Amino acid sequence: MELKDRLKLARKNASLTQAELAQRVGIKQASISEIERGLTRSSGYLIKIAQVCGVDPIWLSEGAGSIDSSTTSLKTMPSDIESNAELLGDLVTWETEDPLDDDDCEVPYYAEVEFAGGNGMTEVIEVASRKLRFSNSTLKAAGVECQNAACARIKGKSMERLILDGAAIGFDRACTSIIDGEIYAFNQDGMLRVKYLYRLPGGLIRIRSENFEEYPDEMISLDQYHQDVRMLGRVFWWSTVRRAPRR
Repeated sequence: MELKDRLKLARKNASLTQAELAQRVGIKQASISEIERGLTRSSGYLIKIAQVCGVDPIWLSEGAGSIDSSTTSLKTMPSDIESNAELLGDLVTWETEDPLDDDDCEVPYYAEVEFAGGNGMTEVIEVASRKLRFSNSTLKAAGVECQNAACARIKGKSMERLILDGAAIGFDRACTSIIDGEIYAFNQDGMLRVKYLYRLPGGLIRIRSENFEEYPDEMISLDQYHQDVRMLGRVFWWSTVRRAPRR
């Protein structure tokens, strides 16, 4: 199934006309029409289109996985500390030589990869060959410069109620100082994590999940934080798709 077919399916499942979808996304109807006719193989608005249609942006953009993001499969890590972010995958639907639109910004992915040998040890790296396109207007609204933005994906249920399993996240690599109660992406001992962070009296750092009933708070010393944690940035955006309620 090509992008044009996935877009038609997503739009019809959402009971939207081309004009209605274009209006909600903030683009011209002709842009939707060109994609659905196969005249355009890329768009800087695929994430927004997926949100409006209520489908998984990964499925819409490249056809991987399910139309419903909540069915995304997980990779379990052998660790006492859960890691709740992973690489989205190759989310580009345009060719690498395709020029950026005036409002497009290429954003890198961060991945959690296993060391050679399969010993269970992991490392967080930027995968230079994998990019996602945001619109500069979206980043500007979030107060983020294009060169400072990056992406990953949530896995697991520790941030649920707010950010669901399988949601894409964007984080600002220029914002690395802890502001109490903000959500951050960080590398902790080679694991990519997304959590609330708080500074506490006595030189302690609280690591909190949204779903704190099932995932209790963790406390680490400031020394441990500086030794074990490499801050990636404050989370400024996430894409969450909920299943339609059963009737």
